[in-house]
Order: sequence, then C-alpha cells, then structure tokens
Amino acid sequence: MSSATALSVNVNKVALVRNTRHLGIPSVARAAQLCLQAGAHGITVHPRPDARHIRPEDVHELHALLRQEWPRAEFNIEGNPFHNLMEFVRGLRPQQATFVPDSEGQFTSDHGWDLRKDSERVRPLITEAKALGVRVSLFMDADPEQMPLAKAVGADRVELYTEPYAAAWSTPQRQQQLDRFAAAARAAQAAGLGVNAGHDLNLDNLGAFARTVPNLLEVSIGHAFIADALELGYAETTRRYLACLKS
Repeated sequence: MSSATALSVNVNKVALVRNTRHLGIPSVARAAQLCLQAGAHGITVHPRPDARHIRPEDVHELHALLRQEWPRAEFNIEGNPFHNLMEFVRGLRPQQATFVPDSEGQFTSDHGWDLRKDSERVRPLITEAKALGVRVSLFMDADPEQMPLAKAVGADRVELYTEPYAAAWSTPQRQQQLDRFAAAARAAQAAGLGVNAGHDLNLDNLGAFARTVPNLLEVSIGHAFIADALELGYAETTRRYLACLKS
C-alpha cells in the first residue's frame, strides 16, 4: 500500500437529501468544507443528466470553493463523457475527470468500460480532456487484460470498480476478490497507469483493500461515507476513513 493514498469524498448523497425539499439544506458546499478541514484530499461529484442529486450549480460552486479556499485539494468530476461530463470538463478543467460508462437513467454505476468495444469512441474525448490539462481516469472492472487497452487509449489512471470486492467481504470469496483486484492493479501499473478505486468501500472493508492493493493512489467514497457521517459527523467520519488508509 502507498502511504499517500488520497481520500476523495463523494458528496452526491448530500445533494440527494437536500433535493427532497426547497430549503437548500443540507449544504453540499458546507459538507465539502468540513471534510476538507478534517483532512480529506479531494471532493468527487457525479452529476447525472437527470440532476437527481448533484446539480450543475453545485459543480460550479464546489469548483469555486476548492479553487479559492482549497487550491491543493483535488476536484474529481465523474460521469459519462457521451452525456454531460464533457461540458464540465471544458468549462471548469478539474484536476481529474473520471469517465464512467453509465446509461442516462442508471440507478448507480455497476460496470466498467469494455475497451475491446469502446476504445475508438472514448479515445478522442480522452485526448480532448488531456489537452485541457485534465487528468483522465477510466472506471474499469478488475480485468488485468484490459489495463493495457486503457493505457493505449490515453488514460492516465483507472478507477477499479470495487463493488464485487465489497459484496464478497463477508463471504469465503473475500481473499479471492482481494487477489483479483491486486492483480488488476499490478497490471495497470505495469502498463504505466495510476490506480484509483471506488464503489461500496466502507470503514469495514477499506483497510484490507488498501493494504492489499499495491500503490493505490486514491479512493472515492460516497454512499457509505455519508451514511457514517449521519451518525458520526463529517469531520469524525473523515478522520476514521483516513485512519483506515494509514492503518
């Protein structure tokens, strides 16, 4: 494990709660501030076309907040580059854009790119984002064979889709999944890619993952983080996730 694994907090679920009323609370920007004050390294948003949680104005507000008050923090914008992601990339030039192959009405991200089929579609958009100075990460399943393809289309990093590992946490397949993700990370790094990870990581399973997967650069955590923050508060939750990464 790299001792420098960064924690990026996904604040989508804060917006989801806020959107149930018209009062502007809870504040997405305030949530980001409290997490960054407690030591989080970055903020992640995934603005979907239906704006069911993060809205375009949130993306712009968070961009301004990080630029003005937290210039060393990373802003990571996720989404499908064939839907609405590229307008944010072009307008805001975040430090990182994570390309995710979601359908427009998809409940949550549940698979990575199949670059055997998608390479030629995503290549020009990766090239465009990188020309704007934006690091590109591709959301990928833990398939070692696809990692050289991610490098070939121009990606800087991959984000390993970790739901299969999380689902196996309480089963005899846990170690098998850990080994699978470690192998995918090694394949990515051998191809010259950085490795991020995310989806259903939590306080129970994060430490083992970070200890096993070599040179993990960043984890993006949203649903479990916000669920924990409802009980512990943003600051204490941030500290506990950071402790998992340092354990």
